[in-house]
Amino acid sequence: MRDEGALVLFSGGQDSATCLAWALARFGRVETVGFDYGQRHRVELAQRAVLRAGMPHPDRLGPDHMLDLPVLGQVSETALTREAEIALREDGLPNTFVPGRNLLFFTLAAALAVRRGLRHVVGGMCETDYSGYPDCRDDTLKALQATLNLGMATRLVLHTPLMWRDKAETWRLAERVGGAKLVELIRRESHSCYAGDRAVEHEWGFGCGDCPACDLRARGWRAYAAGHE
Repeated sequence: MRDEGALVLFSGGQDSATCLAWALARFGRVETVGFDYGQRHRVELAQRAVLRAGMPHPDRLGPDHMLDLPVLGQVSETALTREAEIALREDGLPNTFVPGRNLLFFTLAAALAVRRGLRHVVGGMCETDYSGYPDCRDDTLKALQATLNLGMATRLVLHTPLMWRDKAETWRLAERVGGAKLVELIRRESHSCYAGDRAVEHEWGFGCGDCPACDLRARGWRAYAAGHE
């Protein structure tokens, strides 16, 4: 795949940063796309440039694209797009779930990939260690790949390298593709905290330490670090 190009959905979080390094290890040309939808934790967007600058294989890293999607905030009522306490909804899903978000992200990324001549689209969705979001499921994204290719007469491939990895395995993947230097870059510079808190640095990175994203990241880091003891 060194002769082919890829577009990575790159938020500035741990998962997407790991996926970017994974793509750079495999494809000859890699571009990134980010989405500003008015998320409470939009500080993650500011970390994107820092992470890109420290990635391995910088000669393969192409342009970055930023798309503004305020419409997601207009059509949703969630704890990621409103000042609301993070909690479970009546249907059992967390109120951080933004309906249609990943479907829209991949659809726009696919359109951009076609324009840029990139056949592969990479996202950090995961069904192993996640919050129960239905648009992160493998079945959802396989169906979406078929729909996008039918609807745009393309042969795009959607990659989700973290789909069956928990957070500890995600840290290990980062170590395999970029060594300790990449692990430290992602630990310190990526942002996962739903509250957008970068005031306190923990052993696993910056965050409030209380939200579900921080809890998941912290547990993954501890399991990863235990393997190095």
